[in-house]
Amino acid sequence: MRVLVTGSNGLIGSEAVAYYDALGAEVLGVDNNMRATFFGKEGDTRWNQARLEAQHGRFRHVELDIRDRSAVLATLRDAGPLDLIVHCAAQPSHDLAAKMPFEDFDVNAVGTLNLLEGLRRHQPDSVFVITSTNKVYGDSPNERPLKELETRWEYADEADRHGIDETCRIDQTLHSLFGASKTAADVLAQEYGRYFGLKVGVFRGGCLTGPQHSGVELHGFLSYLVKAAMTGTTYRIFGYKGKQVRDNIHCRDVCEAIHRFYKDPRPGEVYNLGGGRENSCSLIEAAALVEELGGGRLKTEYVDEPRRGDHICYISDLRKLQSHYPGWRITIPLRTILEEMIQAWRSRSEAPR
Repeated sequence: MRVLVTGSNGLIGSEAVAYYDALGAEVLGVDNNMRATFFGKEGDTRWNQARLEAQHGRFRHVELDIRDRSAVLATLRDAGPLDLIVHCAAQPSHDLAAKMPFEDFDVNAVGTLNLLEGLRRHQPDSVFVITSTNKVYGDSPNERPLKELETRWEYADEADRHGIDETCRIDQTLHSLFGASKTAADVLAQEYGRYFGLKVGVFRGGCLTGPQHSGVELHGFLSYLVKAAMTGTTYRIFGYKGKQVRDNIHCRDVCEAIHRFYKDPRPGEVYNLGGGRENSCSLIEAAALVEELGGGRLKTEYVDEPRRGDHICYISDLRKLQSHYPGWRITIPLRTILEEMIQAWRSRSEAPR
């Protein structure tokens, strides 16, 4: 088996490298450490690249900017037959997109188009999976009736208990520029599946997370929260009383969903992918659990203005994914995710420099 992973230094990309290396696959990883450009040295992912190169013998890194169309097309032309392409490379912050709109759109939308056209021209038999985002729904999920509980916002209508499904409206809503660029990539990917009949799948992620996440304030909810708690950094809470809810899924469970699609692809399909209700938590609840697990007490500063387009309560409805792939389920609970992240941060902090 031969796999190409874009954004291979990042959270999902690096987990995909490890996942497919463990299956005996030859893995080609594409990255250029753009996260450091977006977020500064705290977003640098070269440490993760070095870890992959040291631990995974069938992994090979390729330095490539997916905005470079000719280089992308040449890479897919010269790679030899690929079984699977996992596209994780992105500008991931809706706050940052407003400060660098050209870079955001060129990475998220144009970079995706370059890869999809490379797929059509040079790798038409490959399965292609893109990690999209729940931000394609803009702030339309905020229209669901909500009720305020002691530590979280919650859906008021029992019909919404499973969360947001794939029929949620994506237009006539505030996305942020990041949400708009990812929506463009999402729809392009669907069209390459439906129009050209290529084996393309779209996974709209909730909070994808894991111990190797280089979390920063503008991206990486749980990772940055753990880091702030353990370093004494003041964590800024933006609106909604800290009761905003996210559903969190471990990157290993993400890779398992991708692999299920690879084994039985459905061209042009879209799936919501997150931790679901069982792995959902508010910011307040996450901070309390980190403290309980020995990760330290979170120091906070409250900013009484939500981020534009932010979700008040977002839980991914996983029923479509589970109906198409009944063997897939969440295997790593929230508590274990946080335990892994706390241990990983300790290990990283104690490592010699």
